[in-house]
Amino acid sequence: MLDNRLKMCAEMVSGKGIVCDVGTDHAYLATELILAGKCEKVIASDINLGPLGAAQRTVEKNKIEDKVELIRSDGLEDISLDGVSDIVIAGMGGETIVDILHKCDALIESNIRLILQPMTKAEVLRKWLYDSNFAITCEKIAEDGDKLYVVMCAEWSGQFQRLTETETLSGFFADDDPLAQKYRSNEVSRLRKVGSALENGGMRVEAVHFSALAHKLENGIGKVKINEVYDYLNKVYPVDAQEKWDNSGFLVENYEMECSKIMLTLDITIPSIYEAECKGAELMISHHPVIFHPLKKIDRKSPVFRLIYSDIAAICMHTNLDIAKGGTNGVILKKLSEHFELDGEPELFEDCGNGNNLGWVCELKENVDPDKFGQVLKSIFDCPYVRMNRFGTSRIKRFAFCSGAGGSMLDLAIAKKCNAFITGDVKHDVWIDANNRHITLFDCGHFHTENIVLDEIRCVIEEKFPQLEVIVGETSIDPAVYL
Repeated sequence: MLDNRLKMCAEMVSGKGIVCDVGTDHAYLATELILAGKCEKVIASDINLGPLGAAQRTVEKNKIEDKVELIRSDGLEDISLDGVSDIVIAGMGGETIVDILHKCDALIESNIRLILQPMTKAEVLRKWLYDSNFAITCEKIAEDGDKLYVVMCAEWSGQFQRLTETETLSGFFADDDPLAQKYRSNEVSRLRKVGSALENGGMRVEAVHFSALAHKLENGIGKVKINEVYDYLNKVYPVDAQEKWDNSGFLVENYEMECSKIMLTLDITIPSIYEAECKGAELMISHHPVIFHPLKKIDRKSPVFRLIYSDIAAICMHTNLDIAKGGTNGVILKKLSEHFELDGEPELFEDCGNGNNLGWVCELKENVDPDKFGQVLKSIFDCPYVRMNRFGTSRIKRFAFCSGAGGSMLDLAIAKKCNAFITGDVKHDVWIDANNRHITLFDCGHFHTENIVLDEIRCVIEEKFPQLEVIVGETSIDPAVYL
């Protein structure tokens, strides 16, 4: 009666109590569990009346009406989990399964076994399980014809482990499982095809990332000496080019001086270090230096203490990243070029010497309305809002930009004959000055004009070291909320 994927689901049932079969369709799984004596009762649910009618006929045909309770329910919303030991959700997309589980608070800290068979997006489901403090205790592949199906068993663990992207794709199969090897090989092929399509579409950063994911899925995550990573980054973004007041460089060592996982973040904070711990990162790379002013003491609540305690190294690239070719401002230039047609080559905004510069000056092919220009900036920087002065120019033709807190450079933008300037952290007096001088000023936020560079750093590292897991931190978020 059962196909191979449902047989595998049945095999994973604990038999310790009531089984809840969500999305039961024809109640084939419920019937098999009862007839095989795997459990004494099954709650079989579906959101649609058609499948429930088919399930009713299957139950009646096998004379097990007293052991199978049919319920119409949207996921688990109308089901009591009293006495339920196992929940089976099979034949749905991974994102749909996540939605069902996410809505069921009764699963938190429960002893209920989850038996899940996602038809798509297994990586999304794996990530949600670990983000929600479940752990996958068993994962296998069922083969039917030329189709491979993931079947996983998960239980509440209460442990704060978080998966990296490679781990969500790789799964938790036995090392000697030939079907798992076939599944991963298919995933490698899929990732490479996506990478090739992105490369052909001119999306280099994304293409490199998918290629690196395929490499790790095929060969495993490898280790590299941290000094090798630092030396390479120092060639791309020379630390010697930093401003005199800055403190970029290799600021915190770890014991082994090796890494297999690197986490990127704009700021090294306690939450970001916690994320690095949960994902097993041995190295953090940030834009803002974790040590800036001389330290007279290191207290327990400081990020430096937490880094040392957790044996996590730290490399910080601040002004050297801002001014380097392809650094923070180079990424902004690329993004703007993708949205606006520029007239001629961009000019240096502030020349820092040795081929480095802080920001760019660009000329547009056609004038752009400031409101429309601001909306594009909001999209590029992914910021909740963009601040613009009230009395700027009516049309934008020539503009300058500088990442971070560049409000003090307004005079330079005016000297460069710009009628618009893009930056962050603009002070009140600068707004007044911009209004008086009729230049359109955009404040896109310090965080948002710099966090944009993290994907580029990941690309640079993955091109050189595809064996490393390079994580853009989920905790690298705007430190402020907007009410």
